[in-house]
Order: sequence, then structure tokens, then C-alpha cells
Amino acid sequence: MEDTVSTNPTVATPVPTGEQFVEMQHSPQFQELKSRLRRFVFPMTAFFLVWYAVYVLLGAFADGFMAIKVWGDINVGLILGLLQFITTFVITGLYVRFANRQLDPRAEALRNEMEGATL
Repeated sequence: MEDTVSTNPTVATPVPTGEQFVEMQHSPQFQELKSRLRRFVFPMTAFFLVWYAVYVLLGAFADGFMAIKVWGDINVGLILGLLQFITTFVITGLYVRFANRQLDPRAEALRNEMEGATL
């Protein structure tokens, strides 16, 4: 009996074999997809980790700088802390946009190829 996956109970989609997955993993299309993902994720991760480390180091070693009042009781440390959250949301938005434009169409093509190969 052949394994199937179904999102619609009346239509069953064949499941690719393990060998087919390994073969696809070595294909140029998959390697290119993986490369595009890494070219986005690694620099963005490095940027955020450096930015976070700078914030922590400033908090630990630059008390005077972080305590500078900007407006009322709002100081540089508070602003930089809030910017950490904003940076997280911006990076998430950039990734979603990147994935929708660059990754998802390629992944969909690979999925269709895999599903078509098993029919």
C-alpha cells in the first residue's frame, strides 16, 4: 500500500520516498534555495547579535552614557532598549518579505516537482 497525505479527504497525494527526498536535497535547485536562505539569515543574525551585545556592554560599562536624559525621565538606555524590540519586529518583517518573494516560490516549485515525481 502506498503512503499518501491528504489535505482534502477525497483526494490523496502520494508521499515521496526517502530516496527522492535525499535526491532533491542534492539537486542544484535545493542547494540554491538553501544558499539564498543562508545569505539572508546569517548576516541578519550576526547584525542582531552584535547590536544586542553593544546594548548589553553599554548597559554594563557605560552607565553615564545610558543614563543621559533625553526627555523627562526617558534616557538613552530606555530608548536603546525599546529599539531592541523595534529591531526584532523590523527583522521579522524583512524576513517575511524575503521569504514570500525569494524562498516560497522556489520551495513551492520543489514541492510540486517532488509531488509530480511520485505520481
